[in-house]
Amino acid sequence: MAETASNRIVITVLGKNRPGIVAGVTRVLGDANVDIRDITQSILDDIFTMTMLADVSAAKLDFHELQEALAEAGELSGVTVTVQREDVFNFMYRL
Repeated sequence: MAETASNRIVITVLGKNRPGIVAGVTRVLGDANVDIRDITQSILDDIFTMTMLADVSAAKLDFHELQEALAEAGELSGVTVTVQREDVFNFMYRL
């Protein structure tokens, strides 16, 4: 299946920095067969932030199951994980 905005998601992670945050989020994505297309992260003082663009066209989980799994991984790491479909994200933040 061709990669389009309708099968890509935007994942944002925010919280206090600590070891294992990236591992927890990417483990969920790998287990669900989600392809990470782009990733950026930064740490400002002790605040961790990460944004990912991922392709879910071959995912083993549906959108809501993936949201729940990522939220659970975030809770275990003490961060907030937000997942949006890319087309919805783009509509919300259009100029």
